[in-house]
Amino acid sequence: MASNLLILTLIFFISSLSSTATTNPSSLSSSHVSHALKKTGHKMINELNLHPNREVNILKSNADSLDDELKVSESGLAEKRLSLSVLGDSGATVADLAQHAGYFRLQHTIDARMFYFFFESRKAKADPVVIWLTGGPGCGSELALFYENGPFKLTNNLSLIWNDYGWDKVSNIIFVDQPTGTGFSYSSSDQDIRHDEHGVSNDLYNFLQAFFKAHPDYIDNDFYITGESYAGHYIPAFAARVNRGNKNKEGIHINLKGFGIGNGLTHPGIQYQAYTDYALANNLISKSDYNQINQRLPACEQAIEQCGATGSDMCQPAYSFCQQIFEDILSLTDNVNYYDIRKKCDGSLCYDFSNLENFLSKSSVKKALGVPSSLDYVSCSDLVFRSMLNDWMRNLEVEIPALLEDKIQLLVYAGEYDLICNWLGNSRWVHAMSWSDQKDFISALNVSFIVDGKEAGILKNHGPLTFIKVHNAGHMVPMDQPRAALKMLELWTTGKLLQPNKGVGAGAGAPV
Repeated sequence: MASNLLILTLIFFISSLSSTATTNPSSLSSSHVSHALKKTGHKMINELNLHPNREVNILKSNADSLDDELKVSESGLAEKRLSLSVLGDSGATVADLAQHAGYFRLQHTIDARMFYFFFESRKAKADPVVIWLTGGPGCGSELALFYENGPFKLTNNLSLIWNDYGWDKVSNIIFVDQPTGTGFSYSSSDQDIRHDEHGVSNDLYNFLQAFFKAHPDYIDNDFYITGESYAGHYIPAFAARVNRGNKNKEGIHINLKGFGIGNGLTHPGIQYQAYTDYALANNLISKSDYNQINQRLPACEQAIEQCGATGSDMCQPAYSFCQQIFEDILSLTDNVNYYDIRKKCDGSLCYDFSNLENFLSKSSVKKALGVPSSLDYVSCSDLVFRSMLNDWMRNLEVEIPALLEDKIQLLVYAGEYDLICNWLGNSRWVHAMSWSDQKDFISALNVSFIVDGKEAGILKNHGPLTFIKVHNAGHMVPMDQPRAALKMLELWTTGKLLQPNKGVGAGAGAPV
């Protein structure tokens, strides 16, 4: 699965593997899969109408000159107050909004710098601090910032207007470009490219330590981790890293209250099995197609099991075998948009985010952001995408039960028309997860998620765990249903998300 997009991510995704399925996962060579994955990365990026000038931001020749343009504080941050021109009224009650962009030189790397945005809440500085992670793997956070839940929207004439449903209306929000090489983040060494969640989560944890050191006014605020698509891998690992750091008293205590995954890839072993069921239920394939494609499941399941048990040797074959299930479904559709099955891709393009690259390539914009003038914006990094291949088929659900036992809130939400990280697969892994209150969660009623007097989705909750199937949305819920997404965040972070008196037809115990 590759989506990032997928964030846009979310944005995350997809592989057009030309390999023929065999009965033996180990028969696939690493070089064969790597070649197919390179084609996959290009395909995913092009279908978003993105064409980054670089494959990744590894700049060995001029890293020193870039450093000369950055002014690093004692915290390790090189931060600049934003001076972007935005049309319209923000609607803020805060007299002087704090809005920054900057860099953090990552500890325990050779030469990596992480780029980020920080936007103070338009309502109250005491609101929760939320961090957003875009997926891909390898897509910049600006995809979400300018098209989903950031303070601004980007118009066709490359102007900024205020987003009436930006998540900064109810939170102080951080957007980061990660892993290294993504967006405006960069290094002078390709050894700083990440390959697994250990490296990703440590980088994010170290960034947070520097951020709160530089912004001590927010240390006591509630803290939430959010994101979408391949961030379904990042988020559990990051939440576990923060929780572990707090328990070990490694640095500044981070007031972690919850983590939220939107249309994520978290448990591939369960989610890949759901592809054919979702496709059949939505008339994307026939029953005979369903039966034929499902013959691939045993090889996929075996390879995933071996990937988890033996390390990385079987992870690329697992990707190849399981991804072919998705490819088989796509080959039987009439150019369906796999991020939103209500839509067709326009030619080879599922979305047009080209304005993003045009805007961020402007010298005036880079100057306003404090980005070195010679640095290119890498909207989605093909190299980062490929480098995370051995991480792809790993199960990150295993990090979650311990967090739930510590009463840290988990929100999993999914737009009902997304195929790539569909609601059915997400619902199944959430229900299958073993934790102390699993039985009570399974038997809980499905209720209506009400926004402005109308049902915006179906919700199930017990204790710290909540799942929502969001109506009339695809992979990018904050883009498709911005009002509902904002209300969801507001209710979740204030402990008011559950609406217990609106039982719906599915009844107790039935998956959402």
